[in-house]
Amino acid sequence: MGIVAGLDSSPDFTRIVVCDTDTGAVLRQGYAPHPVESPAGGGRPSDVDPQAWLLSLGEAAGGGLLEGVQAIGVSTQQNAVVPLDAQGNTVRPAMVGGDKRTQVAAADLVDALGGREAWAQAVGCVPQAAQPVTKLRWMARTEPENAQRTAILLQAHDWLVWQLLGRPVRRTTDRGGASGTGYWSAATGGYRTDLVELALGHQAMLPEVIGPAEAAGRTPEGLLISVGTGETMAAAFGLGIGLGDAVVSLGASGSVMAVHPEALVDGSGMITALADATGMHLPVVTTLNAVRTLRGAAELLGLPDLESLSDLAMKSTPGSHGLVLLPYLEGERTPNLPHTAGTLAGLRRESMKAEHLARAAFEGMLCGLADALDVLRGRGVDVRRVFLLGPAAELPAVQAAAPALFGTQVVVPQPADYAAIGAARQAAWALGASQGTLDVRNPPVWQGAVAQVLEPGDELAVGQAVRQQFVAVREQTHPGAL
Repeated sequence: MGIVAGLDSSPDFTRIVVCDTDTGAVLRQGYAPHPVESPAGGGRPSDVDPQAWLLSLGEAAGGGLLEGVQAIGVSTQQNAVVPLDAQGNTVRPAMVGGDKRTQVAAADLVDALGGREAWAQAVGCVPQAAQPVTKLRWMARTEPENAQRTAILLQAHDWLVWQLLGRPVRRTTDRGGASGTGYWSAATGGYRTDLVELALGHQAMLPEVIGPAEAAGRTPEGLLISVGTGETMAAAFGLGIGLGDAVVSLGASGSVMAVHPEALVDGSGMITALADATGMHLPVVTTLNAVRTLRGAAELLGLPDLESLSDLAMKSTPGSHGLVLLPYLEGERTPNLPHTAGTLAGLRRESMKAEHLARAAFEGMLCGLADALDVLRGRGVDVRRVFLLGPAAELPAVQAAAPALFGTQVVVPQPADYAAIGAARQAAWALGASQGTLDVRNPPVWQGAVAQVLEPGDELAVGQAVRQQFVAVREQTHPGAL
């Protein structure tokens, strides 16, 4: 028996969990916010000095938290690109998050390679504003001197691992992180250096992609550091999802991902072909409108919070008395309708009540996510149960409707630091593999997430009728969109 640590450096903070290597039980935890100033006007900064991540890591690990730890795994926010010069110094602050500045660069790159399908074939995804490849194009266009000085490209977890190891000559990354860059293909398992050149204007050194159970190295003190991965992959690993499982995340926007044995190339660009932290694949479909649909409905109805909206919705019945909300309030990615607006259909005198509109908001959001699930199912992805994540997953109106609308068992895990736990599990795997006690093909078996399990039961037929009502309105309003 030993202990390992997983650290998750999210956009706002570092969280560290120390776990038992055999069971995954969390023994100790640490937390510290990043010392990053918010930009004027609020919101998150688009540029961050990566030293802030190291400072909060040091603070979170204070008080002897890592005493006795034999290995550390690192999970970080995805899409943060750290451009370095030939000496390994940062050329400019790290570019993080979904950056509106880069939207033009994304469209520019799509055209430069010959369209969405060309990108999907090349690297399994179409450039989005947040992706590293797009940020490189933006830098080449608006900061040409910085672009010219950039000799090495790392993502956030690559950079942190490299720092923990004492900045060795060898720089590494994992399949999961690499698959989100826009210049590595999960299907071929190789970089497309021509796409780096297309974006940045010249070649740059890229980290070596190593296997899920491999160690990136040891610190000068002898502590083993695993390869690390992106937050999405780490959270999936921490949850313990496998074949037959999908994860639906309810943020302002929504995402649906599932474990699949092969990379899915999707010419429409609706599926992003990511790799996971185990050697499998994580096809992802995103929607622009999830919890923002609920917040909009709450504001419209003059309600103070989502709990009140849920309580009101529970006074209605499945189908919302014929009201159907197509929740495309910000345009939509799935289906690909970037310039559309939402639609409220089925208005009759008897349906014009606050509780029916509240219910229609929940059903519209969940049907939009069910559409995203169906995109994956339509490509042969097996979905036998759905893990529902995010604070909104706790709302009674979500839990009442989701199993019947998704047509499958729904699992609502208790809130926990799944990305940090996934990073710790990766550390345990690398440690076991290095000691010869674990197979490099099979990760350690840890206890699963504590969760509520919801079955569609007798509501399945009613739920599928509500789905059909939604699909009929979508097809009538946006024929052939999906």
